[in-house]
Amino acid sequence: MAKPTPDLLRKVPLFAGLDDKELTSLADEFNERRFSAGDRVALEGEGGLMFFVVDSGEATVEVHGKEVGTLGPGSAFGEIALIDRRPRTATVIAQSDLQTYGLPVFVFRPFVEARPQVAWKLLEAMADRLALAESR
Repeated sequence: MAKPTPDLLRKVPLFAGLDDKELTSLADEFNERRFSAGDRVALEGEGGLMFFVVDSGEATVEVHGKEVGTLGPGSAFGEIALIDRRPRTATVIAQSDLQTYGLPVFVFRPFVEARPQVAWKLLEAMADRLALAESR
Protein backbone atom coordinates (compact mmCIF):
# COMPACT_ATOMS: atom_id res chain seq x y z
CA MET A 1 0.00 0.00 0.00
CA ALA A 2 1.23 3.49 -0.84
CA LYS A 3 2.70 5.70 1.89
CA PRO A 4 3.16 9.48 1.98
CA THR A 5 6.54 10.91 1.11
CA PRO A 6 8.53 12.84 3.70
CA ASP A 7 8.19 15.87 1.39
CA LEU A 8 4.39 15.69 1.59
CA LEU A 9 4.46 15.39 5.38
CA ARG A 10 6.90 18.30 5.61
CA LYS A 11 4.21 20.53 4.03
CA VAL A 12 1.97 19.87 7.03
CA PRO A 13 2.71 22.58 9.62
CA LEU A 14 2.50 20.06 12.48
CA PHE A 15 5.41 18.10 11.04
CA ALA A 16 7.50 20.95 9.57
CA GLY A 17 10.14 20.77 12.32
CA LEU A 18 10.78 17.03 12.05
CA ASP A 19 13.94 15.65 10.49
CA ASP A 20 14.00 13.22 7.56
CA LYS A 21 14.41 10.18 9.82
CA GLU A 22 11.34 11.10 11.89
CA LEU A 23 9.30 11.92 8.78
CA THR A 24 10.21 8.61 7.16
CA SER A 25 9.32 6.71 10.33
CA LEU A 26 6.03 8.58 10.62
CA ALA A 27 5.19 8.01 6.94
CA ASP A 28 5.32 4.25 7.53
CA GLU A 29 2.41 4.57 9.99
CA PHE A 30 0.01 6.19 7.51
CA ASN A 31 -2.45 4.25 5.35
CA GLU A 32 -3.66 5.36 1.95
CA ARG A 33 -7.34 6.33 1.79
CA ARG A 34 -9.06 7.24 -1.50
CA PHE A 35 -12.40 8.99 -1.90
CA SER A 36 -14.56 9.85 -4.91
CA ALA A 37 -16.09 13.25 -5.61
CA GLY A 38 -19.07 13.71 -3.30
CA ASP A 39 -17.84 11.29 -0.62
CA ARG A 40 -17.92 12.47 2.97
CA VAL A 41 -14.45 11.98 4.38
CA ALA A 42 -15.33 13.21 7.87
CA LEU A 43 -18.74 14.01 9.32
CA GLU A 44 -19.40 16.76 11.85
CA GLY A 45 -20.63 15.22 15.09
CA GLU A 46 -19.11 11.78 14.52
CA GLY A 47 -16.17 10.39 16.44
CA GLY A 48 -12.78 11.03 14.91
CA LEU A 49 -10.34 8.15 14.87
CA MET A 50 -7.99 9.33 12.15
CA PHE A 51 -5.84 12.31 11.17
CA PHE A 52 -5.68 12.92 7.40
CA VAL A 53 -3.15 14.46 5.01
CA VAL A 54 -4.33 15.29 1.49
CA ASP A 55 -1.99 14.12 -1.28
CA SER A 56 -4.09 15.01 -4.34
CA GLY A 57 -7.53 16.35 -5.11
CA GLU A 58 -9.69 18.90 -3.37
CA ALA A 59 -12.23 18.86 -0.54
CA THR A 60 -14.47 21.40 1.14
CA VAL A 61 -14.89 21.94 4.85
CA GLU A 62 -18.37 22.66 6.21
CA VAL A 63 -19.48 23.66 9.70
CA HIS A 64 -23.21 23.53 10.42
CA GLY A 65 -23.82 23.10 6.68
CA LYS A 66 -21.90 26.27 5.74
CA GLU A 67 -18.72 26.04 3.66
CA VAL A 68 -15.82 27.50 5.61
CA GLY A 69 -12.78 26.37 3.65
CA THR A 70 -11.13 24.14 1.11
CA LEU A 71 -8.38 21.56 1.39
CA GLY A 72 -5.84 20.57 -1.23
CA PRO A 73 -2.46 18.83 -1.48
CA GLY A 74 -0.46 19.25 1.72
CA SER A 75 -3.53 20.15 3.79
CA ALA A 76 -4.29 18.18 6.92
CA PHE A 77 -7.38 17.74 9.07
CA GLY A 78 -8.73 15.69 11.94
CA GLU A 79 -6.17 16.56 14.58
CA ILE A 80 -8.63 18.19 17.00
CA ALA A 81 -10.89 15.15 17.28
CA LEU A 82 -7.83 13.04 18.01
CA ILE A 83 -6.70 15.27 20.85
CA ASP A 84 -9.88 15.78 22.81
CA ARG A 85 -11.78 12.68 21.63
CA ARG A 86 -14.89 14.75 21.08
CA PRO A 87 -16.97 14.50 17.92
CA ARG A 88 -15.60 16.04 14.74
CA THR A 89 -16.14 19.78 14.51
CA ALA A 90 -16.59 19.87 10.72
CA THR A 91 -17.66 17.85 7.71
CA VAL A 92 -15.13 17.29 4.93
CA ILE A 93 -16.49 16.44 1.48
CA ALA A 94 -14.37 15.38 -1.51
CA GLN A 95 -14.94 17.76 -4.45
CA SER A 96 -12.87 15.61 -6.80
CA ASP A 97 -11.17 12.25 -6.57
CA LEU A 98 -9.23 12.63 -3.35
CA GLN A 99 -6.14 10.73 -2.28
CA THR A 100 -5.32 11.02 1.40
CA TYR A 101 -3.19 9.28 3.97
CA GLY A 102 -4.69 8.53 7.37
CA LEU A 103 -2.90 8.21 10.69
CA PRO A 104 -4.92 6.38 13.39
CA VAL A 105 -5.35 7.87 16.86
CA PHE A 106 -3.46 4.99 18.50
CA VAL A 107 -0.36 6.05 16.52
CA PHE A 108 -0.94 9.81 16.46
CA ARG A 109 -1.30 10.34 20.20
CA PRO A 110 1.96 8.64 21.34
CA PHE A 111 3.80 10.29 18.45
CA VAL A 112 2.73 13.75 19.65
CA GLU A 113 3.32 12.94 23.32
CA ALA A 114 6.94 12.02 22.53
CA ARG A 115 7.61 15.23 20.55
CA PRO A 116 7.02 18.52 22.37
CA GLN A 117 7.61 20.54 19.18
CA VAL A 118 4.66 18.78 17.53
CA ALA A 119 2.52 19.31 20.63
CA TRP A 120 3.22 23.06 20.45
CA LYS A 121 2.25 23.14 16.80
CA LEU A 122 -1.00 21.40 17.72
CA LEU A 123 -1.69 24.09 20.31
CA GLU A 124 -1.06 26.75 17.67
CA ALA A 125 -3.44 25.00 15.27
CA MET A 126 -6.11 24.82 17.95
CA ALA A 127 -5.67 28.52 18.75
CA ASP A 128 -6.02 29.37 15.05
CA ARG A 129 -9.21 27.31 14.80
CA LEU A 130 -10.61 28.96 17.93
CA ALA A 131 -9.88 32.44 16.55
CA LEU A 132 -11.58 31.51 13.28
CA ALA A 133 -14.63 30.18 15.11
CA GLU A 134 -14.88 33.34 17.23
CA SER A 135 -14.70 35.56 14.14
CA ARG A 136 -17.83 33.97 12.65
